[in-house]
Amino acid sequence: MNHRKSKNRPVKWFDFKRNWQLWLMLLPAVVYVAVFCYGPMYGLQLAFRDYDFSKGLTGGAWAGMKYFEQYFSSPMFWPTVRNTFTIAFFSLICGFPIPIILALVIHSLKNQRWKKTVQTTVYLPYFISTVVLVAMLQILLSPSTGLLDHILKATGLFSESVNFLGTPSAFVPVYVLSGIWQMAGWNSIIFIAALSSVDGQLYDAAKVDGANRWHQVWHIELPALKSTIIILLIMNMGGILSVGFEKTFLMQNSLNKSVSEVISTYVFNVGVKSSQFSFGSAVGLFNTLINFVFLMAANLTAKKTSQISLM
Repeated sequence: MNHRKSKNRPVKWFDFKRNWQLWLMLLPAVVYVAVFCYGPMYGLQLAFRDYDFSKGLTGGAWAGMKYFEQYFSSPMFWPTVRNTFTIAFFSLICGFPIPIILALVIHSLKNQRWKKTVQTTVYLPYFISTVVLVAMLQILLSPSTGLLDHILKATGLFSESVNFLGTPSAFVPVYVLSGIWQMAGWNSIIFIAALSSVDGQLYDAAKVDGANRWHQVWHIELPALKSTIIILLIMNMGGILSVGFEKTFLMQNSLNKSVSEVISTYVFNVGVKSSQFSFGSAVGLFNTLINFVFLMAANLTAKKTSQISLM
């Protein structure tokens, strides 16, 4: 037994030396994750300390759960959690199926030139920056000069101008629909890649059996996408409360703040702008822990029900 183990060690080292180019290509990604993902975790202790500029991250007095209790007892606790969960929930429910449907539609196109044109067209919005996207929304949804306002008046649906970005009930639909428009094409890439691996003989056999297009989607394409859908759903559940700060902050104003103040914007407004860094760190850590709980719960559920999981 010992002789066999000693013979295996040189083989492993030989494999490492033989594939050193691959390990070298992986090195930048490892360094990036270590520096920008694991390195900042050193600052998590700030959530448990009274931050002092003169003493640094570790020099402040130990505060324990003081700032967590301060957030839980704050009148903004439930509004921020509710707003964050509402936006994230509708973004997931409405936004997650659209890339799947789009991938199925693009995959069904037979004309390759038309197929590439459609793919390029739906990918383009992804490359629009968040600042430009919000500026476009402000122009299109302006109550005085907005295109949508003129269309609604011309069709007789509204008799007066409507400030969509200033109406609390319209904030979530505008946020979700604009996000779908921007991200659906890009998110469909991985589903299109999964569909491209489906054996063409399955389609031929299905046609021989008299299966129409709907039957092919239901019995061939969706089963081929099952593992991809579950894995991506688990990953999205891990960020259920990670509503994008940039877009929410740029769309936020005094009229819609009751529904647009999410955890990330609250951390910025209170923790950064008011220099309450320990409090902001505690709120951000709470948000991360909730995301972690959702991730583990989704992963465990998927593992028990479909035998597919991240770990």
